[in-house]
Amino acid sequence: MQLVSNLISEDSSLPSTPTLDAPSKRLSWSKLMQKLHSSQSLDSDSDTHSSLDDASDADLSESEMFFDPTEEALCKEVVQLIALNLTDAKDGVLHCSKLLIPEKLLEHIEHELVHLSVSEPCGLRGALIDLCVEQDGVYEAAGQIAVDSCLVPTFQLTLVLRLDSRGLWPKIQGLFTGRSPASPVVRRALKLSTGFRVIKRKLYSSEELLIEEC
Repeated sequence: MQLVSNLISEDSSLPSTPTLDAPSKRLSWSKLMQKLHSSQSLDSDSDTHSSLDDASDADLSESEMFFDPTEEALCKEVVQLIALNLTDAKDGVLHCSKLLIPEKLLEHIEHELVHLSVSEPCGLRGALIDLCVEQDGVYEAAGQIAVDSCLVPTFQLTLVLRLDSRGLWPKIQGLFTGRSPASPVVRRALKLSTGFRVIKRKLYSSEELLIEEC
Protein backbone atom coordinates (compact mmCIF):
# COMPACT_ATOMS: atom_id res chain seq x y z
CA MET A 1 0.00 0.00 0.00
CA GLN A 2 2.83 2.27 0.81
CA LEU A 3 4.28 1.63 -2.66
CA VAL A 4 1.00 2.48 -4.35
CA SER A 5 0.72 5.58 -2.26
CA ASN A 6 4.19 6.65 -3.28
CA LEU A 7 3.39 6.10 -6.97
CA ILE A 8 0.22 8.15 -6.65
CA SER A 9 2.17 10.84 -4.90
CA GLU A 10 4.80 10.86 -7.63
CA ASP A 11 2.12 10.99 -10.36
CA SER A 12 0.43 13.93 -8.69
CA SER A 13 3.70 15.86 -8.88
CA LEU A 14 3.69 15.63 -12.72
CA PRO A 15 2.20 18.56 -14.65
CA SER A 16 -1.41 17.98 -15.56
CA THR A 17 -2.26 17.48 -19.22
CA PRO A 18 -3.79 20.68 -20.68
CA THR A 19 -7.30 20.22 -21.95
CA LEU A 20 -9.14 23.51 -22.40
CA ASP A 21 -6.00 25.60 -22.95
CA ALA A 22 -4.70 23.63 -25.97
CA PRO A 23 -7.43 24.62 -28.42
CA SER A 24 -7.07 28.28 -27.47
CA LYS A 25 -3.31 28.09 -28.00
CA ARG A 26 -3.78 26.44 -31.39
CA LEU A 27 -6.25 29.20 -32.31
CA SER A 28 -3.77 31.89 -31.32
CA TRP A 29 -1.02 30.22 -33.33
CA SER A 30 -3.32 30.01 -36.37
CA LYS A 31 -4.12 33.72 -36.11
CA LEU A 32 -0.44 34.52 -35.77
CA MET A 33 0.42 32.56 -38.91
CA GLN A 34 -2.47 34.27 -40.71
CA LYS A 35 -1.14 37.70 -39.79
CA LEU A 36 2.38 36.71 -40.78
CA HIS A 37 1.14 35.50 -44.19
CA SER A 38 -0.80 38.75 -44.72
CA SER A 39 2.26 40.79 -43.80
CA GLN A 40 4.41 38.86 -46.30
CA SER A 41 1.81 39.41 -49.03
CA LEU A 42 1.79 43.15 -48.36
CA ASP A 43 5.59 43.27 -48.46
CA SER A 44 5.59 41.31 -51.73
CA ASP A 45 3.05 43.70 -53.28
CA SER A 46 5.07 46.66 -52.07
CA ASP A 47 8.25 45.24 -53.62
CA THR A 48 6.39 44.58 -56.89
CA HIS A 49 5.06 48.14 -57.06
CA SER A 50 8.52 49.45 -56.17
CA SER A 51 10.08 47.40 -58.99
CA LEU A 52 7.47 48.66 -61.46
CA ASP A 53 8.05 52.25 -60.36
CA ASP A 54 11.82 51.81 -60.77
CA ALA A 55 11.33 50.33 -64.26
CA SER A 56 9.04 53.19 -65.19
CA ASP A 57 11.60 55.71 -63.97
CA ALA A 58 14.29 53.94 -65.99
CA ASP A 59 12.16 54.02 -69.15
CA LEU A 60 11.42 57.70 -68.61
CA SER A 61 15.09 58.46 -68.17
CA GLU A 62 15.94 56.69 -71.43
CA SER A 63 13.29 58.60 -73.38
CA GLU A 64 14.34 61.91 -71.85
CA MET A 65 17.95 61.18 -72.72
CA PHE A 66 17.21 61.69 -76.45
CA PHE A 67 15.14 64.83 -75.96
CA ASP A 68 17.08 67.94 -76.96
CA PRO A 69 15.08 71.20 -77.06
CA THR A 70 17.83 72.88 -79.09
CA GLU A 71 17.78 70.16 -81.73
CA GLU A 72 13.98 70.29 -81.87
CA ALA A 73 14.00 74.06 -82.43
CA LEU A 74 16.66 73.67 -85.15
CA CYS A 75 14.54 71.00 -86.84
CA LYS A 76 11.55 73.33 -87.02
CA GLU A 77 13.72 76.03 -88.62
CA VAL A 78 15.00 73.55 -91.20
CA VAL A 79 11.44 72.49 -92.07
CA GLN A 80 10.55 76.16 -92.64
CA LEU A 81 13.57 76.51 -94.95
CA ILE A 82 12.44 73.42 -96.88
CA ALA A 83 8.97 74.92 -97.37
CA LEU A 84 10.52 78.22 -98.50
CA ASN A 85 12.81 76.49 -101.00
CA LEU A 86 9.90 74.54 -102.46
CA THR A 87 7.80 77.69 -102.79
CA ASP A 88 10.65 79.47 -104.57
CA ALA A 89 11.00 76.51 -106.97
CA LYS A 90 7.45 76.88 -108.31
CA ASP A 91 8.47 79.69 -110.65
CA GLY A 92 11.62 77.85 -111.71
CA VAL A 93 12.04 74.11 -112.14
CA LEU A 94 8.46 73.21 -111.21
CA HIS A 95 6.82 75.60 -113.70
CA CYS A 96 3.58 75.95 -111.78
CA SER A 97 1.40 78.88 -110.84
CA LYS A 98 0.92 77.69 -107.29
CA LEU A 99 2.43 74.97 -105.10
CA LEU A 100 0.35 73.62 -102.23
CA ILE A 101 2.35 72.06 -99.41
CA PRO A 102 0.25 70.02 -96.93
CA GLU A 103 0.97 70.66 -93.28
CA LYS A 104 0.98 66.90 -92.69
CA LEU A 105 3.86 66.55 -95.16
CA LEU A 106 5.94 69.05 -93.21
CA GLU A 107 5.17 67.19 -89.98
CA HIS A 108 6.34 63.91 -91.55
CA ILE A 109 9.53 65.56 -92.78
CA GLU A 110 10.24 66.98 -89.33
CA HIS A 111 9.79 63.55 -87.75
CA GLU A 112 12.17 61.96 -90.26
CA LEU A 113 14.81 64.64 -89.76
CA VAL A 114 14.84 63.94 -86.02
CA HIS A 115 14.84 60.18 -86.55
CA LEU A 116 17.69 60.13 -89.09
CA SER A 117 19.95 62.63 -87.33
CA VAL A 118 19.79 61.28 -83.76
CA SER A 119 22.71 58.87 -84.34
CA GLU A 120 24.92 61.39 -86.13
CA PRO A 121 27.96 62.89 -84.35
CA CYS A 122 26.84 66.49 -84.98
CA GLY A 123 23.12 65.79 -85.03
CA LEU A 124 21.02 67.67 -87.56
CA ARG A 125 23.67 70.39 -87.85
CA GLY A 126 25.78 67.99 -89.89
CA ALA A 127 23.09 67.42 -92.52
CA LEU A 128 23.17 68.37 -96.18
CA ILE A 129 19.60 68.21 -97.52
CA ASP A 130 18.72 67.90 -101.21
CA LEU A 131 15.13 68.57 -102.28
CA CYS A 132 13.76 66.74 -105.29
CA VAL A 133 10.24 66.68 -106.78
CA GLU A 134 9.11 63.81 -108.98
CA GLN A 135 6.99 65.19 -111.81
CA ASP A 136 5.81 63.20 -114.85
CA GLY A 137 8.56 60.65 -114.33
CA VAL A 138 11.24 63.35 -114.12
CA TYR A 139 13.08 64.27 -110.94
CA GLU A 140 13.41 68.03 -110.58
CA ALA A 141 16.02 69.43 -108.16
CA ALA A 142 14.21 71.97 -106.02
CA GLY A 143 17.04 73.16 -103.81
CA GLN A 144 19.78 72.23 -101.38
CA ILE A 145 20.16 73.18 -97.72
CA ALA A 146 23.33 72.98 -95.63
CA VAL A 147 21.95 73.10 -92.10
CA ASP A 148 25.15 74.54 -90.62
CA SER A 149 27.46 76.09 -93.20
CA CYS A 150 30.24 76.30 -90.60
CA LEU A 151 30.43 72.52 -90.36
CA VAL A 152 31.64 69.95 -92.85
CA PRO A 153 28.49 67.84 -93.53
CA THR A 154 28.58 64.35 -92.04
CA PHE A 155 25.53 62.95 -93.84
CA GLN A 156 23.35 63.73 -96.82
CA LEU A 157 19.58 63.46 -97.02
CA THR A 158 17.70 63.47 -100.31
CA LEU A 159 13.97 64.11 -99.99
CA VAL A 160 12.09 62.85 -103.03
CA LEU A 161 8.68 64.51 -102.94
CA ARG A 162 5.72 63.42 -105.06
CA LEU A 163 2.77 65.23 -106.59
CA ASP A 164 -0.69 64.43 -105.32
CA SER A 165 -2.70 62.68 -108.02
CA ARG A 166 -5.36 61.00 -105.93
CA GLY A 167 -8.55 61.92 -104.15
CA LEU A 168 -10.36 65.18 -104.81
CA TRP A 169 -7.35 67.19 -105.94
CA PRO A 170 -7.32 66.22 -109.67
CA LYS A 171 -10.96 67.35 -109.93
CA ILE A 172 -10.41 70.78 -108.40
CA GLN A 173 -6.86 71.36 -109.68
CA GLY A 174 -8.14 73.58 -112.50
CA LEU A 175 -9.53 76.08 -109.98
CA PHE A 176 -5.97 76.96 -108.98
CA THR A 177 -4.62 77.29 -112.53
CA GLY A 178 -3.15 80.71 -113.22
CA ARG A 179 -1.31 82.77 -115.78
CA SER A 180 2.13 84.19 -115.10
CA PRO A 181 2.41 87.99 -115.53
CA ALA A 182 5.68 87.51 -117.40
CA SER A 183 4.31 84.85 -119.75
CA PRO A 184 1.00 84.23 -121.51
CA VAL A 185 1.39 80.50 -120.93
CA VAL A 186 -1.24 79.07 -118.61
CA ARG A 187 0.38 77.05 -115.85
CA ARG A 188 -1.32 74.55 -113.62
CA ALA A 189 -1.24 74.48 -109.84
CA LEU A 190 0.52 71.60 -108.11
CA LYS A 191 -0.06 69.96 -104.78
CA LEU A 192 2.49 67.78 -103.02
CA SER A 193 1.53 64.41 -101.60
CA THR A 194 1.98 63.67 -97.90
CA GLY A 195 4.05 60.62 -98.81
CA PHE A 196 7.70 60.86 -99.85
CA ARG A 197 10.97 58.95 -100.05
CA VAL A 198 14.07 59.83 -98.09
CA ILE A 199 17.57 58.60 -98.93
CA LYS A 200 20.34 58.87 -96.36
CA ARG A 201 24.03 58.63 -97.18
CA LYS A 202 26.78 58.94 -94.59
CA LEU A 203 29.62 61.08 -95.90
CA TYR A 204 32.25 59.73 -93.50
CA SER A 205 31.46 56.05 -93.93
CA SER A 206 31.17 53.46 -96.71
CA GLU A 207 27.88 52.12 -95.37
CA GLU A 208 25.12 51.37 -97.85
CA LEU A 209 22.43 53.93 -98.59
CA LEU A 210 19.44 53.97 -96.30
CA ILE A 211 16.15 54.38 -98.17
CA GLU A 212 12.86 54.89 -96.34
CA GLU A 213 9.36 55.28 -97.72
CA CYS A 214 7.36 57.67 -95.58
